[in-house]
Amino acid sequence: MLRVAVLVSGGGTNLQAIIDAVGNGTITNTELVGVISNNKNAYALTRAGNHQIPAQCVSPKDFETREEFNKVFLEKVDELKPDLIVLAGFLVVIPEEMISRYRNKIINIHPSLIPSFCGTGYYGLKVHEAARYTGGSAETCDGAGGVEDPSTCDRPDRKWKSNSKRWQSVNCPLEKEEHQ
Repeated sequence: MLRVAVLVSGGGTNLQAIIDAVGNGTITNTELVGVISNNKNAYALTRAGNHQIPAQCVSPKDFETREEFNKVFLEKVDELKPDLIVLAGFLVVIPEEMISRYRNKIINIHPSLIPSFCGTGYYGLKVHEAARYTGGSAETCDGAGGVEDPSTCDRPDRKWKSNSKRWQSVNCPLEKEEHQ
């Protein structure tokens, strides 16, 4: 059984998609062993609780230094004994020690074409407002990066806000899940 930990900062729509896929058998031989958020108000924590998945908040704001946060954060991840770590909208820089310890066991899922739209401030609608092409990407986090076959959808109108209902029907599964 694959032990999966999910790290998330916000509402957890990708987390919910994973929970649903495990629940309905689309993803098999998998156990969601825990959810960690850096945001105590993240709805993802509620989603996890609603499905009896252990959930906790470990926030850099609760520590005097980044080194202290990184130490405790890594301890909390280690306690889950994950075989795979899924970054599902996690807005915290992952400590180098964690990348080394979990090499090839961390994936980032993102409703954007990484690396086209990433960095400080690129989350939520900002990604979509800037995009002509959008889609989802999944990448390993091994220090080298790299996009694994992102799916794309042409969006020449660049009007995310006014076309949200139309956009939700576009055939980009990860994008669709992120914005339901």
